[in-house]
Amino acid sequence: MTEQTQTLIEHLVELRRRLVWIMLVMLAAFFAVIPFAQPLYTFVAQPLMASLPQGTQMIATDVIAPFFVPIKVALMTAFLATLPHTLYQIWAFVAPALYQNEKRLIVPLVLSSLILFACGMAFAYFAVFPIVFRFLTSVTPQGVSMATDIDKYLSFVLGMFVAFGATFEVPIVVVLLHRMGVVSLAQLKSARPYVIVGAFVVAAVITPPDVLSQVLMAVPLVILYELGLLAARLFKPVTRDEEEGE
Repeated sequence: MTEQTQTLIEHLVELRRRLVWIMLVMLAAFFAVIPFAQPLYTFVAQPLMASLPQGTQMIATDVIAPFFVPIKVALMTAFLATLPHTLYQIWAFVAPALYQNEKRLIVPLVLSSLILFACGMAFAYFAVFPIVFRFLTSVTPQGVSMATDIDKYLSFVLGMFVAFGATFEVPIVVVLLHRMGVVSLAQLKSARPYVIVGAFVVAAVITPPDVLSQVLMAVPLVILYELGLLAARLFKPVTRDEEEGE
């Protein structure tokens, strides 16, 4: 067996060990939150329930939906709760291959990414959902009962969480592009008009087909891009010579 083959096997064994730890911790968190699955779904459904007309409730069109939908919420909660541990295991696996300057950058990068993603989800839950659901209930035709299926509602909420969480990562992307020397700060500034147009295009694609929710996503995206430009001023692009020196 050659040295290269031995190295590859060692990497695969290490990768398997990291993945096992990720799954075990996530599984433990899942079983820990299962007793709270019903209250967790009630919390997730609160923005819509608060906007529904008096006497209107959500419905379950599938026989097993009342059981499996809260389980999905518990699984999502376990995934989010163990995400720092998951990212640590990923970092521990790739760290030996990183330059020293990249190792110094990875910790604040991961922490800021987690915080921004959580802020995106919180913004969607506390700011966007109440406005969008009130708007949707106000335009419901006369004589039509807005009875939303719990499974479809959860899919909608998860999609919006991911969309807004990813949107709030824009400053990280801007800083990385500048730090890696892919795009200069002047080029990022000159791209503002394209970013504004692109923000509304992206919002139109991934949000419900109403102007209000599209604006609520596009405007924060543009603001976050500007924040990314401000943060990029604090970082100097890394040159090839500096990488080789590391």
